[in-house]
Amino acid sequence: MIPRYQRILFVVLLVGSVILSVLLFNHHRHNYTLRDNTGADAPIEAPSYAAAEATTLDLANDAAGSIEPTERQLALPTEPAVRARALLEHLLAEYTLPGTAHSVGGGIAVEDVYLLNLPLAALPGKRADGSMEPTPAVSSSTSVSGDPLFRETGQLAVINLRSSWCDAHPSGITVETLTIASIVGTMHANMPQISKIRFLVDGQPRQTLAGNVELDRTYDVVDTANVTAGRHE
Repeated sequence: MIPRYQRILFVVLLVGSVILSVLLFNHHRHNYTLRDNTGADAPIEAPSYAAAEATTLDLANDAAGSIEPTERQLALPTEPAVRARALLEHLLAEYTLPGTAHSVGGGIAVEDVYLLNLPLAALPGKRADGSMEPTPAVSSSTSVSGDPLFRETGQLAVINLRSSWCDAHPSGITVETLTIASIVGTMHANMPQISKIRFLVDGQPRQTLAGNVELDRTYDVVDTANVTAGRHE
């Protein structure tokens, strides 16, 4: 007959083995799940931000009809295209604050910013019907010899605005000119690699911002601090 203490020891060892098996199974399943989740379904890595730095925003002043460089301490993403978008979001958010000298309404203004290296390589390809296929930077009437996008260096920033923001923008040559000059000057002050800017609205070309100032053209990225609304080109 098996002694009682041996029977108790056997039961304890059996229960311990079962518990250990369950723990090992759960651990293996957990590791397998983590391995599978590192594929295409893994979350997109959040943009990395630099420490707050002195940043120049070229703010518009409607009363004076001018651009006033103003310093802000901002923490911006390090990836260039994301940085450009964040910079513009900070700039245009200034115009929604109480007491702003250039009120252009609220809401998100910038959908995306794309950076393209210049010079562009070639014209868009042709469609089956023979017409030219437009690109974000080039319209169907573009000429290689006449367009600076095909011969100048630096980067082209294609700024894709939201139509809801553009539709709510005040109409008028002065206010529209100052908005564009503010964007151009801010890009010039903070992202010197950008030499040209083109605008899209909801991914499509648009003739004007709010009925007056052209959006369907290429803007040189220059210092606009001394530009007044009546002389901006």
